[in-house]
Amino acid sequence: MLDIRLIRTQPGQIRDLCKRRKSPVDFDAMLALDEQVRKLTTEMEELRRQRNEGGGAANREAMREAAVALRQKIGELEERLRVVREQRDHQWSMVPNFLAEDTPAGADDKDNVELTSWGEKPDAGVARKTHEVIGKTLGIIDEERGTKVSGSGYTYWVGDGARLAWGLYSLALDYLVQRGFRQMFTPVVTRERTLFGTGYLPFFRDQIYHLEGEDLNLIGTSEQTMVGYHMDETLAAQRLPLLYTSFSPCFRTEAGSYGKETRGMFRQHQFHKVEQIVFCTPETSDEWLEKTRENVEGLMRLLDIPYRVVRVCEGDMGAPGYKKYDVEGWFAGFGSYRETHSCTNLLDYQARRLNIKAKQDKTSFVPHTISSTMITDRALLAILENNQTADGSVMVPKALRPWVDGRDRIEPVV
Repeated sequence: MLDIRLIRTQPGQIRDLCKRRKSPVDFDAMLALDEQVRKLTTEMEELRRQRNEGGGAANREAMREAAVALRQKIGELEERLRVVREQRDHQWSMVPNFLAEDTPAGADDKDNVELTSWGEKPDAGVARKTHEVIGKTLGIIDEERGTKVSGSGYTYWVGDGARLAWGLYSLALDYLVQRGFRQMFTPVVTRERTLFGTGYLPFFRDQIYHLEGEDLNLIGTSEQTMVGYHMDETLAAQRLPLLYTSFSPCFRTEAGSYGKETRGMFRQHQFHKVEQIVFCTPETSDEWLEKTRENVEGLMRLLDIPYRVVRVCEGDMGAPGYKKYDVEGWFAGFGSYRETHSCTNLLDYQARRLNIKAKQDKTSFVPHTISSTMITDRALLAILENNQTADGSVMVPKALRPWVDGRDRIEPVV
């Protein structure tokens, strides 16, 4: 959330930002409502001053009558102020974050700009199967029973598949812990305020699974619970940066995926992820965005997955993001790069919405947050597609072999 004082003093700039990012905010209405909030607040302060001074009535009976009238007037004004503030805050909550000056223009992911690539792609002349076919042949992925038990979009990892998946998450966590990240297990449900504070509400409501009758929702990423960990707190500036990581199951409805490639396990209602979160000073957030990206690239190289890094354009970036990279792994069976990671600098957008501050001596400021995928199930799907051999087996990357008894390949089920 942007500072309301900035919106008041630079309305033209923020109006243009809203247009550029196609925000649904009614900017003129928000400014008018904010003016009402300030006017009603001034009136309220004056009435409270009069109440504290006793109203200036000449006798006790008149004082009582004046006090009752003043109390009633304050009550009515408080309710008007509450309603108007709520209306203003609804519009305010839809104002997007700033964009980095060098953000590419564009409407969607086709306009993202490739920055770099790494790794040798498997021989394009060899017929390649997709991961769902490979997984079934190896007996490590069971989509049919996942659908039978839980419905479409849920899948079982079985046997060596489950072991490889667990190895993938363990490797990612160890990689981050060795680089100073503090590991967590977080709740997998969260209140609406946390989703609002992290910027998932009101922008991505249709992606969220809500628990009926409760102020609880299944998390779509542990970013939500790790950033929410410090809401309503003032952090000691000397403790920054705070580096957190967590493995968690993640739940998304995948609403709006019509027309996108949904074959196999690439888009699931439940998936699993290791996330990296950074709380840092405003001066170092760009630096930490690059470091989280370096972590991602380091792990992809360790797993020997060919990848490229793209700079995300304005039309493909969610409203809370300021600057974003996507890392896309190569999927040989699919025949193209596909998104496996996102790394985003959110400036002070989340911390401001969650009332998180930092303090150095007598000076307070709002810290910046960085959110970055470290690994998801998608990386394992890429490994299956890229490492298949002519005899139907799949070579296991060296880094994951300890989780399958040191074996270098997974053989087809006989």
